[in-house]
Amino acid sequence: VDALNLVRRVYAAQPGDDSPEKADGAKISSKQSLQRALRECAPTHAVVVFEGKEPSWRHLLYRDYKINHKPMPEALRDALPAYRDAFAELGVTSFEMPKVEADDVIGTLAVKMAEVGSHTVILSTDKIFLQLLSDKIFVRDHFKQSYLDRAYVTQRFGVTPEKFVDFLALTGDNTNGIRGVPGVGPKTATKLIEDFGSLDGILAATETTEGNDGSLALSMKMRDKLVDYAEDARQAKSLVRLQTDLVLSLNLKALRYKL
Repeated sequence: VDALNLVRRVYAAQPGDDSPEKADGAKISSKQSLQRALRECAPTHAVVVFEGKEPSWRHLLYRDYKINHKPMPEALRDALPAYRDAFAELGVTSFEMPKVEADDVIGTLAVKMAEVGSHTVILSTDKIFLQLLSDKIFVRDHFKQSYLDRAYVTQRFGVTPEKFVDFLALTGDNTNGIRGVPGVGPKTATKLIEDFGSLDGILAATETTEGNDGSLALSMKMRDKLVDYAEDARQAKSLVRLQTDLVLSLNLKALRYKL
């Protein structure tokens, strides 16, 4: 469970201004929401993953990372330990790593479980997890009670999950303040990936004037733009790609759903 994706949306939906009372009401609603998710997904193991408290490597690499994010409401931040206690009452462990984003912890858990043949459901509306979709890793929009599958990715973005990181490297990720290639929108990114296969293939095409069929591969304007912003695109790709090889030091038995 992407903890803040759940609790911040629930908190925002509560009436009133930032206050301990609002945070307490959101805690009750978040607990009920998680309980519904457990009922719907029927997991054998579950974990609620929170953000590490210190800046991650992405913040250190890219100063504008998440620059558009609104600060967490003070009352909600102060109440997070009580949220953890509420989730524990449901038999669900909470977890975080210093200087590590929840996204990377979730990505590592999902991939490690897939490698041993288990199925994982990631409860989040964050599109960053779509890159992990497979026959063993699923992403669920808890609020719409629907799975975001391969068909959803292809229909909405025009690429497969395997190409989603390349797609974001070109378009950027406005949600997290990551710039890609200016002027390259979703349709253009989709067409470039369709024609050249990947970001590396697209950038390689800037070094030639002919495509595989002998026709012009890129317009001069597009070629110049890609050359000018090649490093931005490469950096964007490294920022949007989830880490899936963290050493978590977690015992799977500790994550068994207890109720």
